[in-house]
Amino acid sequence: MDLSPWQPSREPGTPIYQQLYLRFRDAIAAGQLRPGDRVPSVRSLASELNLARGTVEQAYQILVGEGYFLARGPAGTVVSPQLANLDASRYASTVVSAVRSSPYTPSENAPPLPFQMGLPALDAFPRKTWTRLANHNQRAWGALAMRYPDPVGYAPLRRAIAAYLGVSRGIVCLPEQVFITAGYWGALGLVCRTVLNPGDVGWYEDPGYIFARQFLKQAGMNVQAVPLDAEGLNVALGQERCAQARFAIVTPTHQSPMGMAMSLPRRLQLLDWASQQQAWIIEDDYDSEFRYHGRPLPALKSLDRDERVLYTGTFSKVLHPGLRLAYLLVPPSQVERFRQSAHYVGGPGSMLTQATVADFMEQGYFARHLRKMRVLYAQRRSYLVTALEQEFASRLQVQAQAGGIHVLANLGPQENDQALAAAAQAKGLAVQALSTWQMQAGTQRGLLMGFANISDQNMAQEWVRRLRLAMNSG
Repeated sequence: MDLSPWQPSREPGTPIYQQLYLRFRDAIAAGQLRPGDRVPSVRSLASELNLARGTVEQAYQILVGEGYFLARGPAGTVVSPQLANLDASRYASTVVSAVRSSPYTPSENAPPLPFQMGLPALDAFPRKTWTRLANHNQRAWGALAMRYPDPVGYAPLRRAIAAYLGVSRGIVCLPEQVFITAGYWGALGLVCRTVLNPGDVGWYEDPGYIFARQFLKQAGMNVQAVPLDAEGLNVALGQERCAQARFAIVTPTHQSPMGMAMSLPRRLQLLDWASQQQAWIIEDDYDSEFRYHGRPLPALKSLDRDERVLYTGTFSKVLHPGLRLAYLLVPPSQVERFRQSAHYVGGPGSMLTQATVADFMEQGYFARHLRKMRVLYAQRRSYLVTALEQEFASRLQVQAQAGGIHVLANLGPQENDQALAAAAQAKGLAVQALSTWQMQAGTQRGLLMGFANISDQNMAQEWVRRLRLAMNSG
């Protein structure tokens, strides 16, 4: 493989690890690298390009986590053979581009776009505290931070997460059950590698988190749409359509994107199905911390008596997505199985970052930050809802929901939400259409809007006024 054109730019801008990631991804999409092709080792590529091994390793971890690469231990790393059954160029444009370079995703140095989803309140992050903790770890660790990190995660962070889950989410667990991953994709990738096989059928909430669906498809899974009702995933319909499914991926505490919580009878029904079928439930607890009325609801995992729930959480919404850290909690009987797999999927990355998160949690800053954010987000949501009601009257009906950092504004069935969202995106507004989150065509039409970075009522009014003008011209 000729590496001469791969020399990254040293100018300020895109980080070097991300440049490498993008070049490998684009080479796969263009067919220059084919499924099964072996790629250079971290050591050899770092030497060839005169880069730090940690930089190359970070790029490889992302590529493994997103399913482009498959790590085979001593046999080296190859382009995932599963890509042979997929249109890699189409996947690159629909999944990766949608996350990183869509028309309404800002550049690295730009502020968040209006209504951008998936971002916490970046202006409210405790930067001074974080910088102090990070600098302390940098000095304390010194050369030790240059070692290979533990592929299952930094032990004090695993302990802190286990303690947090016990107090906040009602989950009794040991640190050994917690696996730190390179973002949510890393957690899903570890699940797919360890307990699933290409071709396995799984239930997917419809509508549901679009990028999880695309990731699972890219990993070779057969995703079966299961509709929702007021109680969440319709388990009876899932059993009717595909009783033999091997897994179900759900957001029971705060359904993404509709916002309802799965009822207790429905949760028990889902757990009973998984136990009978020996199927896995992947619980995505992505933003349960942000509930504005009462305490956060217990996790589905807290009801799991038959060890069928694989629980995922992320720091992207509660801290910031730049950390690229998530975690996976597995049943005690599966710890060794997942530990073996973790050695071949790249691990969670820098120990310094993990150590800073651990200190942030252990020293009480995490709980304090969450309390502050619940109050702040309740206020910022009210800014947006008030502005929408004033500007749109009855055209948009904001759906009531008890938590989260986005709102769903329902439209009438005669409205084309995708056309309206496209018109808004053309004006720099990061609105998303509800219908694009559905697998099966339905009558639900709506607009999804993030509100975490709305600082005051005037900003909300200005954003919503721009949205109304864009929709009227679209």
